[in-house]
Amino acid sequence: MSIEELFKQFLISKEITTDTRKISKNCIFFALKGDNFNGNTFAQTAIDQGASLAIVDEKEFENTSSNIHYVNNSLETLQELAKLYRKYLKIPFIGLTGSNGKTTTKELISAVLKEKFRTHFTFGNLNNHIGVPLTILSIPENTEIAVIEMGANHQKEIELLASIAQPDYGYITNFGKAHLEGFGGFEGVIKGKSELYNFLRENNKTAFVNFNDPIQVEKTNDIKRITFSDHENTDYQIQLIKNNQEYLSVSCLDYEIQSHLTGDYNFSNISCAIAIGLHFGIEIDLIKQGIENYYPTNNRSQIIKKDDLKIIMDAYNANPSSMEVALKNFSKFEGSKSIIIGDMFELGEESKKEHQRILDLAEELNFDKIFILGKNFKETIPQKENVLKFDNREDFESFLEKNSLQTKNILIKGSHGMRLDLININQF
Repeated sequence: MSIEELFKQFLISKEITTDTRKISKNCIFFALKGDNFNGNTFAQTAIDQGASLAIVDEKEFENTSSNIHYVNNSLETLQELAKLYRKYLKIPFIGLTGSNGKTTTKELISAVLKEKFRTHFTFGNLNNHIGVPLTILSIPENTEIAVIEMGANHQKEIELLASIAQPDYGYITNFGKAHLEGFGGFEGVIKGKSELYNFLRENNKTAFVNFNDPIQVEKTNDIKRITFSDHENTDYQIQLIKNNQEYLSVSCLDYEIQSHLTGDYNFSNISCAIAIGLHFGIEIDLIKQGIENYYPTNNRSQIIKKDDLKIIMDAYNANPSSMEVALKNFSKFEGSKSIIIGDMFELGEESKKEHQRILDLAEELNFDKIFILGKNFKETIPQKENVLKFDNREDFESFLEKNSLQTKNILIKGSHGMRLDLININQF
């Protein structure tokens, strides 16, 4: 089956899946392969369950049904199909990447755009070489604008994702110390994430640029760009309102906008959403409404209140850059403060140094109790007696069964693999 014939079938079906547990009537099943599975072996099951087509890349599975079609590479075919549909849609695409804040920024942008446009955006963390094409292929035909999140942990990955999504606009949230092992250090992070800028430059597209970030400014000097910051020399000016509230407030065009996000590090995320909304002609009162109606979920800077205790649950992910800003922000909270922090992954040779640096920072910020979890943090050397080490989450929970945390505020942060989100907060 040619890609053109497959595309015609897709326009009839409008449903793609790679998982036989999610088969719907007349969908198209793509048999993908991984280290521990081979989707080809499920092709006939997909047909039996109602799929109209199954795409396989091992010939032996093609002959079991006339609705099973062989291609050289199922994943590449999925990506090519997404490219065709992206061109067919003829709507603006906003491509988004960065070391920290991608998902929150994506959701803020979408919350604003939905006030005026039929908007489709990346669901969950479907932001890789499989997730991006699946996201594109899930866009309804009546959509007016799409926001596509692109994640990466090595060079050339953003280049591939941009070639699939073909964004008209691009935004990089920041360049941080994330996935240092795969990117080959911080300079590698900058190079890898800037592959989005390369696409925009080569295709005469437009970048949204936070003018408070000197790396963004430098890397977009020769690209069409729309700028925002708290400076007067940018296209859109947004100011952070300094107050003692736990949630961020900003001002723009004489409007005060009260978010449900904590931490000054979310200022740029909110500012970007405002700038994009203004660029697409959305009235500031609707932008305000979109942001004020957005509540963070998925353990990203969520504030959970339990009696007199305030818990900052930020356990979806962590790297040295995000950990640093989270600790500094938390140190400003009023009342007693304790932190529960877990290992940061994918740091390679920088791991030992970065875990020690984060512990040193935590001790400098004078938290009442510092609980560090994981084998990397266990190798650090504390200078204070208020640091308690645990091998893993389970050991820490055993500690909680016998000890209460006497504190008004708790920050929980670590890489997702540490699963600190599973800590039973009812034990606090």
